[in-house]
Amino acid sequence: MQIIQRSSSSGIATDSAGSASALDQAGVANAGAARDAAPLNGAPAPAPLRRGLSNWDQPLQNDISTAQQAVDFLEQSAAQLRALKSDLSAKLAARQMRDGQVEQQVRQFSDSWRSRREATGGSLDGRLNFTKGEPASQRFAVRGMNLANLRNGARETLAVSLGGGTQGLRSVHLSPGLSDNEIVGRFDQALAPAGVRVSMGQNGELVFSTEEANFPAVRDAFAVQGSGIRFPTGQLNRLKVEEEAPLVMPENWGTADIEQMRETLHQVMQALSHVEAALSKVRQELATAQARAETSMPEIETAGVEDIADKFATIAKEPGYQSLQALTSALVGINRERVVSLLTLR
Repeated sequence: MQIIQRSSSSGIATDSAGSASALDQAGVANAGAARDAAPLNGAPAPAPLRRGLSNWDQPLQNDISTAQQAVDFLEQSAAQLRALKSDLSAKLAARQMRDGQVEQQVRQFSDSWRSRREATGGSLDGRLNFTKGEPASQRFAVRGMNLANLRNGARETLAVSLGGGTQGLRSVHLSPGLSDNEIVGRFDQALAPAGVRVSMGQNGELVFSTEEANFPAVRDAFAVQGSGIRFPTGQLNRLKVEEEAPLVMPENWGTADIEQMRETLHQVMQALSHVEAALSKVRQELATAQARAETSMPEIETAGVEDIADKFATIAKEPGYQSLQALTSALVGINRERVVSLLTLR
């Protein structure tokens, strides 16, 4: 959370002599200097706060904010899944056919789940891995891009297209005798500037990853041109991209008959297990970030703060434009994210 320093020494608009002046005299101008307010005319400048919230570690604020967003989303998802599990179990036990309620619950959860990236600030990927400090990524494989195919053959330069015209065209040089790690490293080095990273899969395949927001463009444009050794020469050849499946896929849940409802219940229980496991991990991340915040929380001079709060509350009850002007000036820069970041420290 940051307190924005205003040009006025009081931090409150002073172009009118009404509530703003009253609030100044209440002690805002001298908060952190003394409990007894000095006269405004000819008074020395108020002593600055020793360390203010504006000096708080911005990355730490972001860690807390994104973790809290992920926790909120996962808690809501878990609650929806528990309700869906309960209703499906009850209907299957009574062998009741659908009545519209379960279908509506499935639609609601599916709509909510599609908002995962936006609701979590891009911190939770399709495998429910929480990432802080960088956007969630999408992993994928490309047909033909495996080490068994790439390590054999004569020297060849591959042109890999990732879309975006010539800027999305990258070159990978392959030659006999390269180790598997060297091959993977050359692909990673070539594609990294285009936002695609490469690693080695468990079965000898290349595993590619890019930001979720970039994946559709990469998927639709991935093409390779060789010299006829590992890949055909001539024009760029589009290759099939196979994305890593997400853990939760409500678009596949059906409720048309008893058998579909039974299969959906099984998938709902699996989804709930995945969501609860992810929730536990993100809560731990949030607790770690909060602990860091508590140990590094700046020392804020609090002399007179209680008196100021009481005076502020009294002025806030006064009707009129001048009182409103004082309040809005004092609240400049305050938003939901900053308030949540502080409340999580309680």
